[in-house]
Amino acid sequence: MTEKTMSFKTYFEKTFHFKEKQIYCILNGVEHNEMESVMTRENYKKLMDRMQEHPGETRALIICNKILTGTVFLIYPLFLGMLVFVKHPFVRRAFLVPAISFAAVSVFRRIWNAPRPYEKFGIAPALKKETKGKSFPSRHVFSVFVIAMTVFFLYPLAGAALGAAGIAMALLRVLLGVHEPRDVAAGALAGIASGLIGYYLI
Repeated sequence: MTEKTMSFKTYFEKTFHFKEKQIYCILNGVEHNEMESVMTRENYKKLMDRMQEHPGETRALIICNKILTGTVFLIYPLFLGMLVFVKHPFVRRAFLVPAISFAAVSVFRRIWNAPRPYEKFGIAPALKKETKGKSFPSRHVFSVFVIAMTVFFLYPLAGAALGAAGIAMALLRVLLGVHEPRDVAAGALAGIASGLIGYYLI
């Protein structure tokens, strides 16, 4: 890894360190100042042990994750279809902004190739997943937020509701052990930034 890439990576780690602490502390009910580090192996094991001790709740969270993912990703093509049907001029940007930003995030994830927490710590996640690397940022969370920004442009209340769904998705992805808090925080910020740039600044 080059010196430039290392410094870039250090910048991102520092940028998302505080948000990572905040999210982890909220999920685990501890005070921010009690945490010296976030998502260590010990913390991750404690979280996964908690999931194993409550299988009913874990199954409910997995079902919620599937329903939330399916619902949001169904809303987007329906939204595009509606825009096409009424011949709304926004339809081109509503397609291009998420598509281009999704591709950019996918390429970034592949290059960055951050390990998943279950890879890093050698502990099975609550949500069965075999994906290797490409953890940062969370593409699930990114997708929900960029879709939320797309809908928000025309329907603010519906977009805000989708943003709330994005927060729920972020919490679920961490609780189920497939992402670290900074992955979902970065995904949310990338989705919001893509919407702001694509719909309000260009």
